[in-house]
Amino acid sequence: MKVKGFNLRDEWAAAIRNFLRHLKLERSGSVNTRMAYQHDVRLLHHYLFGSGIANNPEGVTAEHIRGFLEELTETGISASSQARILSGLKAFFSWLQLEDRIKESPAALIQGPVLARKLPSFLEVHEIDKILHSIPADTGQGIRDRMIIELLYGCGLRVSELSQLRITSLYAEASFLKVIGKNNKERLVPIGDAALLAVKEYLDKVRNSIKVNPGHTDYLLLNKAGKNLSRISIFKAVVSAGKMAGIKKDISPHTFRHSFATHLLEGGADLRLIQEMLGHESITTTEIYTHLDLQYLQQVIREFHPRAGARSKEQ
Repeated sequence: MKVKGFNLRDEWAAAIRNFLRHLKLERSGSVNTRMAYQHDVRLLHHYLFGSGIANNPEGVTAEHIRGFLEELTETGISASSQARILSGLKAFFSWLQLEDRIKESPAALIQGPVLARKLPSFLEVHEIDKILHSIPADTGQGIRDRMIIELLYGCGLRVSELSQLRITSLYAEASFLKVIGKNNKERLVPIGDAALLAVKEYLDKVRNSIKVNPGHTDYLLLNKAGKNLSRISIFKAVVSAGKMAGIKKDISPHTFRHSFATHLLEGGADLRLIQEMLGHESITTTEIYTHLDLQYLQQVIREFHPRAGARSKEQ
């Protein structure tokens, strides 16, 4: 469903303008969020206008929204996209309710499509060791890249968190990092000996020889120009290291974060502690690693239990 160039009715246009102003001023919504929500509401309006119903936002009912979602399905819109669009509509009608323009949100009780949870890929311990050993240990870039992987895997950091990591956030004696995560929330993450040694080597042999650009003095990771190393540069370093090691899996910085969580769970770590270290808002997000753990257990049984392969052998 395309709405580009489609003219909104006055009632809808005014409502959307005020909604976007609310997102910007009162909820500090990003430009991308505001554009996405605007697109979602315009899609609904386009559907309603084409159906000859609900000339204004206050006239929308739950049945209208269900019909809209059905049309999205028929036009081939994916379940994940439908869920995101519904999220935008819920925000819009919640705002109308807040403004006392409607008594109840017609989208409040509507459930989105059930999404299949995609299990994140992760690396085995021997694969991570292979990657680390494939990185040259006698070059500045090699020392930097080894530290990047040690921190991603050893601390479970997001790439944005690693890019923004400050030297003053490293508490080496206490073996902790202070990390600024999503929504500027701080958390403390333990850092192991291997990662600490990699950081020390990078500081001593690489970073201290870089002429730091003003305003970037506290960033741990710097590029050759003395500025904060970007997320894209970290991504490229990780992908390059994986290829150099001959790993066939698709590798990104997030792969090491997934590996961090998976290996902790396999080792018996409590899920709540893993949630805290990863900085997940909800335990539901962290629970995806229990699925990975079950897959691992099934694999172990298939490989090592004497009766696990009995059925296939008998057949």
